[in-house]
Amino acid sequence: MTAVVNVGDDAWMFGVRICPDLDTCMYTLGGGIDPERGWGHRDETWHAKEELAAYGVQPDWFGLGDRDLATHLVRTQMLRAGYPLSQVTEALCRRWNPGVRLLPASDDRSETHVVITDPEDGEKKAIHFQEWWVRYRAQVPTDSFAFVGADNATAAPGVTEAIEGADVVLIAPSNPVVSIGAILGIGGVRAALRATEAPVIGYSPIIAGKPLRGMADACLTVIGVESTSEAVGAHYGARSGTGILDGWLVHSGDDAVVEGVTVRSAPLLMSEPAVTAEMVRAGLDLAGITL
Repeated sequence: MTAVVNVGDDAWMFGVRICPDLDTCMYTLGGGIDPERGWGHRDETWHAKEELAAYGVQPDWFGLGDRDLATHLVRTQMLRAGYPLSQVTEALCRRWNPGVRLLPASDDRSETHVVITDPEDGEKKAIHFQEWWVRYRAQVPTDSFAFVGADNATAAPGVTEAIEGADVVLIAPSNPVVSIGAILGIGGVRAALRATEAPVIGYSPIIAGKPLRGMADACLTVIGVESTSEAVGAHYGARSGTGILDGWLVHSGDDAVVEGVTVRSAPLLMSEPAVTAEMVRAGLDLAGITL
């Protein structure tokens, strides 16, 4: 099993390279995630954050936990020594043993930036996604998203091979714009999804008109897509046309018709591991695969 993970949220903060989505996957599958926050290290302490604040170091809206900081220090040391992100991730995973192969979507820089109207001076400017998400909580006039570097970024080693050689491809119910969309913007990924002989099954991130988690509705509004399962499915599109989906799973009780895509419903609220496992089984069933 291979997980291809978004790198659009990655950023340099306090002199270290942070990879939020890769770390969340690694900590979650490795048993180290903070269960209350849903991100970062369990049993975290914040002494470094407090000391940085005492020095007046910016940005003051972003904090790194002490345990989490160790991960970023190791990553930064390896990157500066010349190792690509995919090899760095492999090395970090040796500690956590996530049980799957975690691959960054790209070893190249491909960061999500957001064009906003600055609330202080009214001028338009581009800021990193982390600032838009963490500092402003997406509550600032937003014009567009820009995937900086994506035009020149290529899929990391093993990514397209994993997609093209898969038995089934499951597209997680992540943010369609800044998570899945950021991955699809990297060279080779969309083409691999179009070319693979495996069925491609997507999971709707919308339940009863609201995002499963995060601020997907705010992102969808920016690109002119309604916050409905049907609209997101149509946004991805059918592989029989120019899109990427063969099947689309929506939450029980939600209705959706997506041209060229087989739509089925199942409980999609990931309240506990057993429910998530049933979601996977529903996706495999839609793909015609029986465990």
